Amino acid sequence: MKILVCISHVPDTTSKINFTENDTKFDTNAVQFVINPYDEFGLTRAMWFKEKQGASVDVINVGGAETEPTLRKALAIGADNAIRINTEAKDGFQVAKELAKVAKEGNYDLVIAGRESIDYNGGMVPGMLAQLIGANFVNACTGLEIEDNKATIIREIDGGKETLSSSLPLVIGGQKGLVEESDLRIPNMRGIMMARKKPLNVVEPINATPQTEAAKFEKPAPKGEVKLIDPENLDELINLLHNEAKVI
Repeated sequence: MKILVCISHVPDTTSKINFTENDTKFDTNAVQFVINPYDEFGLTRAMWFKEKQGASVDVINVGGAETEPTLRKALAIGADNAIRINTEAKDGFQVAKELAKVAKEGNYDLVIAGRESIDYNGGMVPGMLAQLIGANFVNACTGLEIEDNKATIIREIDGGKETLSSSLPLVIGGQKGLVEESDLRIPNMRGIMMARKKPLNVVEPINATPQTEAAKFEKPAPKGEVKLIDPENLDELINLLHNEAKVI
C-alpha cells in the first residue's frame, strides 16, 4: 500500500503572531514552525500501517525551502520519502491543485491530510484534493483500519460517531483521535541521522491560480482589565455585578 501524507508547515501555537504591510501579510520573523498537529496524527497513523502492513509512506508539502526542516522532521519520525512542491502556499484551491498532480502521478492508495491547518483553518484542501484525483473522501476521521483493499473509517458527526467503509483510493481528513496523543512520536537521534540520507525531492509547481487572497488580518481585541475583589467583601461584589457589570 502506498500512502501519501500531506504536511502543513505552521506556526507553533506558542508563537507571538504579528502582521506586516498594513496587516495584509503574516510576519514570520522569530516564529517557530512545526508540523500541523492534525497532520501529525495522520503521519503517526501512516507509520502504524508501515510497521504493521509494510506500507510505504511519502510526505508532501507545498512551500519554499524554509519548510524543509518540517519535512525532515517527518522523515525522522519514519516517513520514507519527502516531496516539496516549490511554490508558496497561497490558498486552499491552489494547494489542492498542486498536490493533486503529484498524488495522481504517484498512484497512491491512501492520502492522509489533517482536516485543517491550525494557521488559516480553511478546512478545504482534503475535500478538493479528493475531487481532483477522483478518490473517495471522508473528513473528521478519528479511526482508520485497512484490510484487503477496503477501509473502515470512524468519523466524528454531530452528537456522536459514524462508521463507514470505503474502497481505495481514499483521501481522509484526520484529527485528534486518529491516534492517541500519547502515540505521537518524537524523533530520536537515530531517526534524525537517517533522515539526512532519505530523499527530499523538490518538484516544480504547475502554477495553479489561487482563487482567493487575504485582504486584511486582525488580531483579537486585548483582554479587558480585571478587577479583584476581596473574597470576604461580598457586598462590594454584588454591587459591582449589579451596577457596573449589570449581569444581575
